[in-house]
Parts: sequence; C-alpha cells; structure tokens
Amino acid sequence: MQEFFDNVSRYPRYLISFSFGIFYNAIAPLVPLLKKPTTAIALISAFIAAFIGLSYILRAMLALS
Repeated sequence: MQEFFDNVSRYPRYLISFSFGIFYNAIAPLVPLLKKPTTAIALISAFIAAFIGLSYILRAMLALS
C-alpha cells in the first residue's frame, strides 16, 4: 500500500513538468519574433485580439450579460 501512495504522490510533479514542457514548446518559437518591433507589435496585438475574441465567445456561450 505504501508503494501505491508513493506512486500517487509523484503525479503533481509530473503534471507540473508536463505543463511547463507544453508551455515552453509553445512559447519558444515566438521569442525571436519579439526581438523586432514590427513583429512584436503584431504578436502582442494578436494575443490581445485572441483574448478579446475568447472572452466574447465565452460570454455568449454562458449567457453572461
């Protein structure tokens, strides 16, 4: 039974490392784009537009306001 709890206690560390790996692999290709002002502005604008669009979609789906 002790082995079971030892194994289960490893899952949070696995979740953190797995999430960090996905985040790192998603962000790493975008870092060179932030070095040029033109592409940095476009990239930041795209993130803001995606966030606003997602918020509108969730408001409509959840019937908020």
